[in-house]
Amino acid sequence: MRWALVKVCLAVTAMVVVAFAVPLGLVIKEMARDRAFSDAERQAATIGPTLSITTDRDELETAVLTTEPGSVGRMAVHIPAAAGPGSRPVEIGTRRATRKDLETVRKSGRASITEVPGGSALLQPTALGSGDIAVVEVFVPEGEESNGVATAWLMLAGVGAALIVGSVAVADRLGVRMVEPAQRLAGAAHDLGEGRLGTRVPEEGPTELRSAAVAFNSMADQVVQLLANERELAADLSHRLRTPLTVLRLNAASLGEGPAAEQTRAAVEQLEHEVDTIIRTAREQRPQTQGMNNGPGAGCDASEVIRERMAFWSALAEDEGRKVRLAGVDRAVRIPVARPELVAVLDALLGNVFRHTPEGTAFAVDVHHSGDAVIVLVSDAGGGIADPKAALARGGSGRGGARGSVGSTGLGLDIVRRVAESTGGDVRIGRSVLGGTEIRIWIWLDGRRPEQGRRGHRVGRQRRRIRFAGRS
Repeated sequence: MRWALVKVCLAVTAMVVVAFAVPLGLVIKEMARDRAFSDAERQAATIGPTLSITTDRDELETAVLTTEPGSVGRMAVHIPAAAGPGSRPVEIGTRRATRKDLETVRKSGRASITEVPGGSALLQPTALGSGDIAVVEVFVPEGEESNGVATAWLMLAGVGAALIVGSVAVADRLGVRMVEPAQRLAGAAHDLGEGRLGTRVPEEGPTELRSAAVAFNSMADQVVQLLANERELAADLSHRLRTPLTVLRLNAASLGEGPAAEQTRAAVEQLEHEVDTIIRTAREQRPQTQGMNNGPGAGCDASEVIRERMAFWSALAEDEGRKVRLAGVDRAVRIPVARPELVAVLDALLGNVFRHTPEGTAFAVDVHHSGDAVIVLVSDAGGGIADPKAALARGGSGRGGARGSVGSTGLGLDIVRRVAESTGGDVRIGRSVLGGTEIRIWIWLDGRRPEQGRRGHRVGRQRRRIRFAGRS
């Protein structure tokens, strides 16, 4: 579209330049010719007074030589023979016009321009004192007729070229101004269709495209908000169901033996299985939301969310006699993760602690800010995870050894991994200073992983500092 606009503008400008330059050049050529013959007519008129006084050859030759064209041999005077015997015509200067042309001008009494070798000749009739008509001939070379025409044509060509180049440049800028917003809008629509919900379009360009960009951004914001509401609702339902189920399972374990106790435990187990199926189905059918964290209004205060969720889980921890330690949440830490996403991550990790460690097992949550990344550490004093790699695989957290048990969907750590990777970070599983499992979540604040060479050295220093802080 951009080049089509440039081509159209080039063609139109070229047509306009040709339409005006060619006639103007012809007019300039005609003006130069008229100027040359006007000068010749003026020079011919200077000899008129002398002819009206005398027809003496010597005096006329002197008068002719005093004129500009006469001094260079371009003026001639033709006087007819006087009436009477022995009279002869007088010819002064070099004749270039034919005698027929001279006779025609003498009889008509009107000036005439005739073509002669090397140029043109102005034939100017002049009355003599005797009443006869003499003809003054002024030769105008071809160069005089086109004097200054070439320069004028060059100037017209330069102006025309400048107009064409300028119009092409203006058309190119206009094309860029029109095409680039349209291309950005098309690219954003494609990205949004592929699930990158953080895509937005700069609201710039022509009025129509700016209005389209505003409408697109508004639509994308609504989509993000709808998905956030959906995820928040799913997380809320998960909290409402999982927590009572965890309490029911713990209470059912203390019922002892007997048919009623077994039936209760079986019912709780079946209910947990059904809830896990619902959660798994919802996760598998959830649309891809990569890029959502970059949308306007996305992100949250990690410290605030962690304090809120720890307050929620601390009540159950107190009932089970678990010691809880929370550190690093005394100041705001803004991360590019939507609040529902972080809530789901924390609930998945803390829920795993309660599910897969015995009552009374201590756990801790630490938050570290390293400048370009936020690290969240969830540690416990349990038995650890035998196969961390399998635990991080989708559907594999239920097969992770000490942490694996009936009722696990295998999606908890996968949820954590996906959220971390959406910011360019990752998840690591290791041994905690409490003796059990430590799950370390790296969340990069700028949404991309640093260069590998720099990152290895920098991240190594950051991890050593975090490990030291954890032991303290």
